[in-house]
Amino acid sequence: MKPHAFSTRSQSLQSLTVKVGQIFPRSQAALLFLVVLLVASSVAQSPCAKCHADIVRSYSTTAMANASGPASLNPLTGAFHHEPSDVNYKIELRDGHLFLTYARTNDVHGQRELLYYIGQGRRGRTYLFADDGFLFESPVNWYADEKKWDVAPGYTASREIPMNLPALPSCLECHTSNFRPPIAGTENRYTLPVFTATGITCERCHGPSDAHANGKGAILNPAKLPADRRDQICMQCHLEGDAAIERPGKHLYDFRPGDDLSQFVRYYVMADEHGSSLRAASQFEALAQSTCKKKSGDKLWCGTCHDPHRTIAPEERVSFYRSKCLSCHSAEFSAKHHTENPDCTACHMPASQSKDVAHTEVTDHRILRRPAAPPAPPTSLPKLVPFPYSAEADNDARDKGLAWQAIVNSGMTDAQPEAERWLRKASEYDKNDPAVLSALAFLSQKRGDTETARALYTSALSLNPSELDAENNLAILEARAGHTRRAVELWEDAFRRAPGHSGIGMNLALAFCSTGQYDAARQFTTRVLEFNPDLPAARHLLSGLNASPPKCAP
Repeated sequence: MKPHAFSTRSQSLQSLTVKVGQIFPRSQAALLFLVVLLVASSVAQSPCAKCHADIVRSYSTTAMANASGPASLNPLTGAFHHEPSDVNYKIELRDGHLFLTYARTNDVHGQRELLYYIGQGRRGRTYLFADDGFLFESPVNWYADEKKWDVAPGYTASREIPMNLPALPSCLECHTSNFRPPIAGTENRYTLPVFTATGITCERCHGPSDAHANGKGAILNPAKLPADRRDQICMQCHLEGDAAIERPGKHLYDFRPGDDLSQFVRYYVMADEHGSSLRAASQFEALAQSTCKKKSGDKLWCGTCHDPHRTIAPEERVSFYRSKCLSCHSAEFSAKHHTENPDCTACHMPASQSKDVAHTEVTDHRILRRPAAPPAPPTSLPKLVPFPYSAEADNDARDKGLAWQAIVNSGMTDAQPEAERWLRKASEYDKNDPAVLSALAFLSQKRGDTETARALYTSALSLNPSELDAENNLAILEARAGHTRRAVELWEDAFRRAPGHSGIGMNLALAFCSTGQYDAARQFTTRVLEFNPDLPAARHLLSGLNASPPKCAP
C-alpha cells in the first residue's frame, strides 16, 4: 500500500489561549444564543449614563459603539452568486433569527444561523456562527463602499466555500467588549455568550467604572495620561504592524487602559535602510510617518483630530476637520492656500483601497503634502524594527525571531535565515520557551532533520500542551516513522480541540483507512465535512469509504 501524504500546517508561532471555561453541549446552544440577546447591553445602558447622559447618547451613534452585537440587531440581508465557486449565497431573516444559506446545484448545500455581527456597517460587516460551540466567521461579508455582498477577504477567487474560518481573539478583541477568551486549549471554542456588551464600551478607553460610578474614585481620562500610555489605548486596535508578537504568558486582551501595552504585545514593521516604514498599513503607523506628527511630537495624537464621543455629520465634516488643521496651521496660511477647496482631507488624506480587505477604502493618515506613488519594492532584505521603537524590543531575540518567522510565513521566504538567526539566539537565552522551540522544530522539519524536530516539538509540548501546530507536526513525523499509534493519539487530541482544521482530520481519516478501520475513517471524514462541507478531498474520501468494498480513494 502506498504511503499517504499527510498535511503539514505552517507554524503559527502564537501560543493558544489558555483560560478556564465550560463547554456547553450543542443541545443547549439555542437557549444560550437567546441569552445573548437578553444580556447583551447597549451603550445606552452603561452606568456612565447616570451622570453623562448626553455623552453616552452621542457616543451610542458612533462606529465604535456599534462595532459588534447580536446578529438580529439591525440585520443586513441579501443574496448573490459567487462565480468562481458557482455557489449561491443568501442572508435572510426568519422569525427574528438571521441565517446564511449556501448552495451549488446538485452538490453542496446547507445553512448556518448567524449569531453575532462584527462591523457596524459603515465600511463593512461580517457575521459569526457557531458549530458545536466553535465560533467561525461567515464566508461572506457586506462591503459598504461598493454596497455589495461578496466572499470573505482573501477568498474572492476561491472555488470552495470557506466555512471553517476561525473567529480568533485578535478579531474579537478590537470589535467587542468583555469577550470571553477561548476555552482552555482550544483555538476558537468559547463559553457562550461570547461577549456581554455590544460594541466598544466606555470602559475600553476609560478603564473599570464600578468604583467611580459608586463615588469611590476618579475615572481614567486618556488625555491626562503620559503620552505613551495615552497613545497605547488607541494603538491596541489601530496599529497592525507587519508582525504582532504577544509577550510570554500574556495576551492582548489582558491589556487595560493605563497599562504598558508593550508588556502584552510588541509590534514590528519592515523599514528601509533609513528606518522609514515601507508601507502605511494602519492608522497609527501611518500617522507616525506624517510630517505633522514628526514636527508636533506628543502634542499631536488621535484625540487632536478625532472626537471619540460623537459621529461627525456629513454636512459638518469639512469644516470640522478643517478647524483641526487650522489649530496648527494659521488662518493666514489658509487664506492663501487653495481657498477654492476648504476640504483639507480630500487632498492630504485621500481614501485609497485597503491592501487587506477587498472592496474597502481607508483614509491615508500619512497626511501627505502631495499625493505620492507607492514606494518601490525593496531590492534587499528590509530591516525589521519595533514600533514604536525601543532598543529593548529591537534586541529581544525571542520577539524579533518570532516576528521574522511570522514575516516568512506570510510569504517573504528569503527572510528565513534572519528568522533562524534570531530564534537560535533566543534559544541560547531561554531553552524553555515553547513558541521558540516549536518554531525551531518547524525549521528542522523543513530541512529534513526529523530527529531534531521531534525532540524540539516534544519539548515544546511538555511546556505547553496547547501548541496545536507542534502537536500536528509531531504527529506527522511519528506517522512517517511508522509510529502510527502515537501519531493518531496526537492527531485525535489536536482535532478534538480544533475540528475546523481539516488537514488534521484528514490525516486521521487516512491513517484509519490505511489500516482497514473504515468506520473510524468515516467518522473523522464526516467530522471534517461538518466544519468544511465543500472540501473536495474529504468528499472524495467519503465516497470511497462508502463504496463496496470500501477504499481510501474515490
